[in-house]
Amino acid sequence: MSIATGKSRLLLVTRNFPPLWGGMERLNWHLADELTHAYEVTVIGPDGAAAQVPAGVTAIEVPLRPLWRFLLLAGWRALRAARRSRPDVVLAGSGLTAPLAWLAARLSGARCAAYVHGLDLVVPHAVYRALWLPALRRMDRVIANSRATAALAGRAGVPRERIGIVHPGVELPQPDAQARARFRARHGLGDAAVLLSVGRLTARKGLREFVAEVLPQIAARRPDVQLLVVGDVPAQALFAEAQTPDSIRAAAAQAGVGGHVRFLGNLPDADLADAYFAADILVFPIRELPGDIEGFGMVAVEAAAHGLPTVAYATGGVVDAVADGESGALLAPGDADGFAAAVLRLLAQPMPPGRVQGFAGRFAWPCFGEALAAHIDPLSRG
Repeated sequence: MSIATGKSRLLLVTRNFPPLWGGMERLNWHLADELTHAYEVTVIGPDGAAAQVPAGVTAIEVPLRPLWRFLLLAGWRALRAARRSRPDVVLAGSGLTAPLAWLAARLSGARCAAYVHGLDLVVPHAVYRALWLPALRRMDRVIANSRATAALAGRAGVPRERIGIVHPGVELPQPDAQARARFRARHGLGDAAVLLSVGRLTARKGLREFVAEVLPQIAARRPDVQLLVVGDVPAQALFAEAQTPDSIRAAAAQAGVGGHVRFLGNLPDADLADAYFAADILVFPIRELPGDIEGFGMVAVEAAAHGLPTVAYATGGVVDAVADGESGALLAPGDADGFAAAVLRLLAQPMPPGRVQGFAGRFAWPCFGEALAAHIDPLSRG
């Protein structure tokens, strides 16, 4: 504990931090931010992190590529930081940095924890499974982002009494009565039925299968439908198979719905918020793939925060991120007919936005911070 501030010290070791930006990076940023209420936080993160950290957080930067160099240097700098500042807790921002956090904690007398996201527990690489999973098993606490991820941690050998669940948080936006009209006018959407897809274009997200199997059924009943795709092929993902925009366009053209699909690329936060307000339904056709899992489904909660319901396949942690009948609809994995029917039903009878937003309120970042502290604070007290 720092005598000057009266706060305990926490060292966060993570590759997933801004200036990279995605669901895991956003979570780790808010994790650091929320923990500043009770801790002096230092982040070991990628180059550029120092310009992005929350107020009051110290950053130690490490070159992002190649991966082996990041791991080597991040481990070395975590050891130096831990020996110098004697943190009370060393926290890995994902399973990838668990061995680094465990070693830094072991050599400095700190307790150690890891926040796991799902994919970091099922990576099929033999070296990863031989070296990384044992580190997770030795953690004092493993915090999972969903019930599905917690189950994976248990199956990976983490003692069940050391596993906790803290769902990722969400920013609750201010109402914006003009956002829908503003976004639709900018993109020439008029009164069209607008479906939205948000996220990295990976095989797990299932967008190519959606435009081939589901969208034609919707377009047959709603010829005005437009699918807006926000996101792109991941540039820095480690174990994700991509679906390129061209491959998705080709599948849509072959299915006769090429004119119903638009790619918007990555959008700034303000424009993405407008897209959430402007759309009618978020579609989340996650696929069940061996060695690949949707640990939570953060975009569904972000959509709900804007009053936008989600239609999704009930797989992985998505069942924690979407409440059937409350924030959208959940279908059996691969049920393309049921997915199309649910979309058409919600287009005909929209969910009250207030009900959808009420569900998202349970995931506000302060709630995330309180739940996280309930797992971290006992470690800092020894």
